[in-house]
Amino acid sequence: MSKNRIGSAALSRRDVVKSAAVAGAAMAFPTVVTSTAFGEAPAAAAPAKRITLGFIGVGKMSSGHLGYHTGRPDTEVLAICDVDKTRREHFVKFVDDKYKELKRANAKPCQGYVDYKELLARKDIDAVVIGTPDHWHTTILIEAAKAGKDIYCEKPLTLTIAEAKAAIEAVQKHKVVMQTGSQQRSEGPFRDVVDYIRNGKLGKIKEVFVALGGTHSIPCDLPKEEPASEIDWNRWLGQAAERPYAKRLAHAGELPNAYPFNPGWREFKEFSGGYVTDWGAHHIDITQWALQMDGSGPSEILPPAKEGDNYGVKLIYRGSPAGDEIVVHHVESITDAPDDKNPGKTKAQKNGIMFVGEKGRIFVSRSVKVSEPANILAEPLSEGDKKLPNTGPHREQWLKCIRSRELPVANIVVGAGSVTACHLVNLAYWNRQPMKWDPKTWTFADAKQNEWLTRPRREGFALPDIG
Repeated sequence: MSKNRIGSAALSRRDVVKSAAVAGAAMAFPTVVTSTAFGEAPAAAAPAKRITLGFIGVGKMSSGHLGYHTGRPDTEVLAICDVDKTRREHFVKFVDDKYKELKRANAKPCQGYVDYKELLARKDIDAVVIGTPDHWHTTILIEAAKAGKDIYCEKPLTLTIAEAKAAIEAVQKHKVVMQTGSQQRSEGPFRDVVDYIRNGKLGKIKEVFVALGGTHSIPCDLPKEEPASEIDWNRWLGQAAERPYAKRLAHAGELPNAYPFNPGWREFKEFSGGYVTDWGAHHIDITQWALQMDGSGPSEILPPAKEGDNYGVKLIYRGSPAGDEIVVHHVESITDAPDDKNPGKTKAQKNGIMFVGEKGRIFVSRSVKVSEPANILAEPLSEGDKKLPNTGPHREQWLKCIRSRELPVANIVVGAGSVTACHLVNLAYWNRQPMKWDPKTWTFADAKQNEWLTRPRREGFALPDIG
């Protein structure tokens, strides 16, 4: 963990969804997710002062976080905000019932809110967990920073590059602790691979292949459906252009475990960047970490070679300690990844990262870590090699940083920088133009392309000032 303090310069998803299913299973709440769902041991004893939390948006990921934090002795959930009445009331009751089950002395009743600003106005809340759809992340993050709340925000942090720059400014100005929900930075296999790359075990890196399980988002053209009384649809839409309710977007009146798939808003560019930002905030994030380009980014972006292709964007990185010029490819499948079961052979991988260097290749995903030749990863790092610190479980580290005021492993510069690289990939798909990018100023060389840094917002939902 960086020892930089706040104000100085600068889990697997499967486990969380499993946790969410427990938290949303029944109104009786006989059990909840335990801390072991993220591989985290419960705290031995509560500290002198519990960290008080508010949750804004309680969907699949956030409900898993809620189950985790209600089970900890050193945190206390005081408030739930969700524009869906069913979810809001369900999870308020979940919190109250859990604290009764734990016989927690002096636990305050959990309060429910439709308007997140009312939650942020509470002086007795130390920190917030933001788990809304992507198009709401930055607005709430900025308002939370202005209110002095420490923040855990689900990835991807922003909908646009302009939002990413504003998010950095807000967090740094108000000196709050902010952790992005890119939990792969806290997982051993990814950290190990980054160590090997940074210590030159592959030699100079030439190429990186990133498979995200899908591609960019598309314009939303879902048919109109009957409005759902359980949801404040105007608030749900937020900055997005006005359109009729569609169940595929919001699943109003349903708990997160009621549908076995991710909500449909992730597919549409009004609300999200699709797989490119959803999984890119994990795999492109790890790529930038390995290349030591956090807070920086590529210098050039090339669209697919063929018009209409949904894969094939290239990010060209220059100035990385890992290599002179490194081409990062977004691909549908990594067709020649080393086979972890059959040394010397290859297999296709639909999700993961492959680093290609002078001395060989390393492929890493949430289930596989393998090199070709095999001896690259088989040989341990030496005492003279530099290793990234083991910062511990992701959510646990956020809480520790709230107390120490140190920078988390996925701090605002990391999260905003990684999602900006993802946005550049999407812009190449949407506009089909090559782009020259300044990774220091986060602007394009072509003034016309700088119009892509932001997008129109609906009246009444302007991006907040930084304060």
